Amino acid sequence: MTQLIALFLCVFTTLALAEARVRHYKWDMKYEFKSPDCFKKLVITINGRSPGPTILAQQGDIVIVEVTNGLVTENLAIHWHGIRQIGSPWSDGTEGVTQCPVLPGDTFTYRFVVDRPGTYLYHAHYGMQREVGLYGSIRVSLPDGMAEPFDYDYDKSIILNDWYHKSTFEQAAGLSSIPFGWVGEPQSLLIQGKGKFNCSKLATPTLDPMACNTTSPGCSPYVLTVIPGKTYRLRISSVTALSALSFQIEGHNMTIVEADGHYVEPIVAQNLFIYSGETYSVLIKVDQEPSRNYWIMTNIVGRNATATTPPGLAVLNYYPNHPKRVPPTDPPAGPIWNDFTPRLAQSLGIKARQGYIHTPPPKSDRVIVLLNTQNKIDGYFRWSVNNMSFTLPHTPYLIALKENLHHTFDQHSLPDRLHDFANYDIYRIANNTNSTSSTAIYRLKFNSTVDIILQNANTMTVNNSETHPWHLHGHDFWVLGYGTGKFDLDNDPKKYNLANPIMKNTVAVHPYGWTALRFVANNPGVWLFHCHIESHFYLGMGVVFEEGVEKVGKLPSEIMGCGKTKGFKRP
Repeated sequence: MTQLIALFLCVFTTLALAEARVRHYKWDMKYEFKSPDCFKKLVITINGRSPGPTILAQQGDIVIVEVTNGLVTENLAIHWHGIRQIGSPWSDGTEGVTQCPVLPGDTFTYRFVVDRPGTYLYHAHYGMQREVGLYGSIRVSLPDGMAEPFDYDYDKSIILNDWYHKSTFEQAAGLSSIPFGWVGEPQSLLIQGKGKFNCSKLATPTLDPMACNTTSPGCSPYVLTVIPGKTYRLRISSVTALSALSFQIEGHNMTIVEADGHYVEPIVAQNLFIYSGETYSVLIKVDQEPSRNYWIMTNIVGRNATATTPPGLAVLNYYPNHPKRVPPTDPPAGPIWNDFTPRLAQSLGIKARQGYIHTPPPKSDRVIVLLNTQNKIDGYFRWSVNNMSFTLPHTPYLIALKENLHHTFDQHSLPDRLHDFANYDIYRIANNTNSTSSTAIYRLKFNSTVDIILQNANTMTVNNSETHPWHLHGHDFWVLGYGTGKFDLDNDPKKYNLANPIMKNTVAVHPYGWTALRFVANNPGVWLFHCHIESHFYLGMGVVFEEGVEKVGKLPSEIMGCGKTKGFKRP
């Protein structure tokens, strides 16, 4: 049977490669002074740009990206968010999990196949570099001759981000200190890399007249020019470091048609709620009064940032109006930041499109309950899962497991649920005195079906529970259900949607709620599953899954060179 599977994969790969084209990119990364929101700071650029260039490919293409690290004093790694890396787990771009970081001055080549059409991302996966501008879009189209299940005239990508003026070094130092120094709310929201900060609100005056300059061309609003009467597909992605967002276009409804590369049963919405790491496609019809322009707006939900972070604004420019012509109306009021009801309604409403349903296995082989907890360990604030705060090892897991360097990380088995989960009160601040840090991982039986229950709880602040967007590398999963309160292991699984659940790679668990996922552990490798909020993952909110690592082919030597692999890397 194994030989037949291997033969099928070989034939499939041969056929795919026969049709595939190679998309080759060469990127130079370096720090440059930029003013994306009028405030000048160091930004990581790709070939001088932030956001970086959009990767355009067709399903089945081979993408090769040569990355040269010109950051001088920093390592880097780039993750291809939503690309499953089937047959190339070493190109996932996750420092400490699948590769050693790219050292300053070095060039690293990522090679992978984009095996599915859809909207994806790339971004830094070293430290908290993602929030310094190292990100961009991946747009994978269908092969020639194939059609989407919806019609549109033009295709545009828009990335949403929150923006901090402090460097990631300052933020990391605060997070790692006693007393704890929280990163706070962002200073701005960027739409396709552009925003506007009120320079009069600078907390610390500066002698540099150009440090914050509202006349800088770099901080002019993003303008999306559209032609009246046409339909546009907008691929909306979020790479925020902290914020959950609402996205809306003044006077225009949006029809949600895709989520994380999978077709959605169409939903008409005025607001799109989007969490860090998610991607959506929406259709808009350019059918409003053509003599004016309209506002595009994004604002923070789920956190009270009303007094600190103004909405992000861009302009929908109806051609032939001048692109700098300001809309004659005030920007629309966004949803109330703490109104949880419409956000949960959108989550529950996202279903797989008829005709494109991938039915999940009816039962799982293993159920893992991940309780999101906030803890103090040795006086330091940490985020944890089942009271275990994740730390990256010095030797990447993929290399350690393939090269039998098992002593480089904790070999203890992780529990499938907190030992006293049945008695855990999610509505109060827990003592959690048994919390600890660990490099241990989950070992999954290859080809087994795994259920993950993400359970939210109270933080170390009274009456506070946060939204956490969780991203799984190397897989898509079925979203079987959401709920409020504590997950009932006996009764809630009876309510799962097994008929038409959407498949995603990133999903939110809402305050004091739970989210149930199912996936098949059929992609040989070592895969990170983590909260996509930068500071939360930095503080330990993640786990690692190993599956079928013995089936992974020979590892390229260029992913080595750190930890216990320093002698493994060959020129």
